Amino acid sequence: MITAVQTSHLRVVAQRIASRLMSHSVLIFASVVIGLPFFWMISTSFKSDVEVGLFPPVWIPSELLWENYARVWTAAPFDMFYLNSIITTLAGLVLEVLVGAMSAYAFARIEFPHRDALFLVVLATMMIPGEMALVPNYLTLRNLGWINTHQGIVIPYVSSAFGCFLLRQAFLSIPQDLFDAARMDGAGHLRMLLSIALPITRPVVATFALFLFIAKWNAYLWPLIVTNTWNMRTLPIGLVMVREAEGTLGWQHVMAASLLVLLPVLVVFFLAQRQIIEGIARGAVKG
Repeated sequence: MITAVQTSHLRVVAQRIASRLMSHSVLIFASVVIGLPFFWMISTSFKSDVEVGLFPPVWIPSELLWENYARVWTAAPFDMFYLNSIITTLAGLVLEVLVGAMSAYAFARIEFPHRDALFLVVLATMMIPGEMALVPNYLTLRNLGWINTHQGIVIPYVSSAFGCFLLRQAFLSIPQDLFDAARMDGAGHLRMLLSIALPITRPVVATFALFLFIAKWNAYLWPLIVTNTWNMRTLPIGLVMVREAEGTLGWQHVMAASLLVLLPVLVVFFLAQRQIIEGIARGAVKG
């Protein structure tokens, strides 16, 4: 005979199972909705001209046409686009992380007059649209002779109010005793930044670096404005070049080019996902 306690326990177990089924169903549905366009892009990149235009659409091509990628690679100087994107992305990422870390450390751990007021000014710059700086930046670079150069793409965007805010909050969470002990051992501010602040907040720094990598790798407007020759263009501009090549390249080539642009971002994301998850979990616990 089933008692009231057993009935209550079975009810709780049934509710937990129903809740898990519901949450897993939602996650599976979301994964399918997000994954289908990506799968369609990969599938289309291997199709022929005939299969691209079929209706109803063909999800799996009858033959994998790897020559679509070779055609795209030779139709545009993708090797030069890749080189320019790698140089500008890595240089911009390293410089912006360094500038953000040093400014965040100054606002978090160094006492100086009007520190909090200056930090509010930095935060206020986040409300200014980036498009408002396009013309002043271009005129400045023209006077410096940096138009159509790598430094012209990188330098105007090596400072980040968001990065300063994010890293400052992370540095403030470190116990002050660690800095006091390092100061007693003769460590200066730069040493404390490199040996204490950055190693302890590594997950947050990695998350910020990934955010910067994606933003700089996908940057389109500023590299388009500040460069005027194809040998200085980056991958997003090269992708538009492939898209506008009507009559010579089909949608399968556009999808192949899109996958070539997206692949490095996916690789970096999967390599850094452990640090990202750790950073999110640490932030959730502190919150």
